[in-house]
Amino acid sequence: MKKFKIKSGDTVKVIAGDHKGSEGKVLQIIREKDRVLVEGVNLVSKHTKPSAQKPQGGIVKKEASLHISNVMLVEEGVAVRVGYQVDGDAKTRVSKKTKK
Repeated sequence: MKKFKIKSGDTVKVIAGDHKGSEGKVLQIIREKDRVLVEGVNLVSKHTKPSAQKPQGGIVKKEASLHISNVMLVEEGVAVRVGYQVDGDAKTRVSKKTKK
């Protein structure tokens, strides 16, 4: 299983691509494809057929995935790189910039 320094629930900033500069919360990480879903970023229009739940059908806006290399973790409004620090048995994520 691949390991990433970004986890679900983190706030990230897009650093490359059409949505560069936008921020959002990570909704899901797709490990097999090295991609992430970020809330409110990279919205696409999906055409849906009428169903029992939605008899009207229509066009739905939803998030498409971004490659994980195109996002950076945000701490206090600034994009930061992430490292790890081992204290005894505990391994914690640490910002390279602020060491928090």
